[in-house]
Formats: sequence, C-alpha cells, structure tokens
Amino acid sequence: QVQLVESGGGLVQAGGSLRLSCAASGRSFSTYAMNWFRQAPGKEREFVAGISWTWSGARTDYADSVKGRFTISRDNAKNTVYLQMNSLKPEDTAVYYCNTGSHWGQGTQVTVSS
Repeated sequence: QVQLVESGGGLVQAGGSLRLSCAASGRSFSTYAMNWFRQAPGKEREFVAGISWTWSGARTDYADSVKGRFTISRDNAKNTVYLQMNSLKPEDTAVYYCNTGSHWGQGTQVTVSS
C-alpha cells in the first residue's frame, strides 16, 4: 500500500524558511514524478513544485508564485522528496500536500505570520 507522509510544517515569520519532507513507502518512487501542492483556506488546491525524470536527467517545475524562493529535491535512497521554502510570505500560508500519481499525503500546515 502506497503511503506518503509529510512533515516539517509549522509557524514561521515572513522572510523565514522551512523545509518540508515527504516520505514515501509501499514501492520505490525513484522513477516517478513527485509533486507538492498547497491549499489555502477558501481556495482550490494548487500546484507548487514538481520533480520528474527525463532522458536528460531530473526536471523541476515551479509555480510562478514560488520561483526563486522554493526548491524541490529528492533523495531516492530514502524514498523522500523535499521542499525547501525560503523568503516565505504570508500568502504562502496553506496546507501543503505531497503527491505522486493518484496518491496524496495527509498534508502539513504551513503558517507564515506578517
């Protein structure tokens, strides 16, 4: 059974940093695309960042709102994907979800105070 477990969320002041982790189990995800989404109160879930493999190597994609501030990475040996979030803004406040295919984690809350 596939499981995705997020951790690393919390409360941080604007301008601060957090690193989210998503530990995957149930199979190896080394060749699967892994994504981070987020959902703020009263808003739809939105794509934040993704990492996948192409013939030329790893490919990363970011939402325009987080480019230059967030970095997605993965450790295949640990079956874990990370989201390094720097220069956080209050509008980054949301529940952050890890995703691969049809599988979702339970989410981790990130709150950025102004």
